[in-house]
Amino acid sequence: MIEFRHDVDLRSLHTFGTPARARTVIELHSQDDAAEAADWLRARGTSSLVLGGGSNVLFRKNVDTPILLNRIKGIEVVSEDASSVEVAAGAGENWHGFVEHCIGHDWCGVENLALIPGNVGAGPMQNIGAYGVELKSVFESLDAVELATGEVHRFSRSDCRFGYRESIFKKPPHKGRYLITRVNFRLKKVPDFNTSYGAIEDQLEMMGVRELSIRAIADAVIHIRRSKLPDPREIGNAGSFFKNPVIDEDAFRRFHAEHPLAPHYPAGEGYVKLAAGWLIDQAGWKGFREGDAGVHNRQALVLVNYGKAHGNEVYSLSERIQQDVEAKFGVQLEREVNVIEA
Repeated sequence: MIEFRHDVDLRSLHTFGTPARARTVIELHSQDDAAEAADWLRARGTSSLVLGGGSNVLFRKNVDTPILLNRIKGIEVVSEDASSVEVAAGAGENWHGFVEHCIGHDWCGVENLALIPGNVGAGPMQNIGAYGVELKSVFESLDAVELATGEVHRFSRSDCRFGYRESIFKKPPHKGRYLITRVNFRLKKVPDFNTSYGAIEDQLEMMGVRELSIRAIADAVIHIRRSKLPDPREIGNAGSFFKNPVIDEDAFRRFHAEHPLAPHYPAGEGYVKLAAGWLIDQAGWKGFREGDAGVHNRQALVLVNYGKAHGNEVYSLSERIQQDVEAKFGVQLEREVNVIEA
């Protein structure tokens, strides 16, 4: 049975903590709840907004559209053999909690993604990634309820069309059309360590690790993230506010000629990825604060709410940063955070 709440203060339901209220919030605890909510919406001819852990959203105003709060839990083994295990997790499970569950069972593949905020359902939506690993490398499939019909659909890896922080669920016609209920992962029983991201190897050495393990890698990642990124329980934020821009090789040659020290990384044939944080830092925005909206003083990629910032103030700051970076470097920054304006 779905649960209704009315006139809900959203500050505790998203990590930016900017003020906003929702007219109606519907809590979902199972796939049947999701189908029931779809029927309720269809009967009233209204759209909805799906909210999980609230770690990648910025509210600019109050929300009249019903919010579907995904609280679908559960972790189970679907199948396994000598070398791998298929694990299903409810979309409402906390992502880091799921990572810790996998480490506790010696399942390899998600340890580099430790401490990423949010819930499991958000993972495939934006193909989360960190420290040399993307979710698509361990993704098997997902189940989602089509809100217009209440029907359950299964999406394979190829169906999701994963890209850099992208999937079909972030773009029309699929954006807002589905509610993800569970995600299946294929994890390895035999460790296949990924320490290619330089900071991990340095941190492991600082920790004095002599015998490599998925636990040690996760601990290194956790330490690095905590040293660079603000805890949203202390300072409101949504992690990386902008995507690292990807440009073609011709544009990169022109950029590199003017900025030879700028960090850059391969991004597939014919493309190069730049570091958005470096661009913002070099443009002079790191540590900037105006009222309670600002740019974090240790990581320029993170916009923050120091307590009483409104979503419009954070959004306006992001626009000024975009305009300044484009003027100085000829590079357009794209927001990674979902901006909720209705």
